[in-house]
Amino acid sequence: MNPKLKEALRNCHANLTIKIEVGDISDEIHAKGSPNLTLSHSQEMVVRKSDYVSDRTLGVRSDKAARDLSRGLVEKLKNPKQVARITLTVQS
Repeated sequence: MNPKLKEALRNCHANLTIKIEVGDISDEIHAKGSPNLTLSHSQEMVVRKSDYVSDRTLGVRSDKAARDLSRGLVEKLKNPKQVARITLTVQS
């Protein structure tokens, strides 16, 4: 992960927007940064509704859980050959 992105996410005032796009369907998740983020897991990222932080945590206090994502988006993501675009935007 980009060191500047890591630094920005470790700010308690950081606002993280995650946009997931699959074909013509998209959804957004909004979360907060935390100075406790280690961002050290090499393969996994988790966005949490709580303030819990582990090495996989990308953001906390999310406005959505997996069950809140667009059902059409989730259906498309079940296809292992599906390509998705994920855009992370951080604002302080």
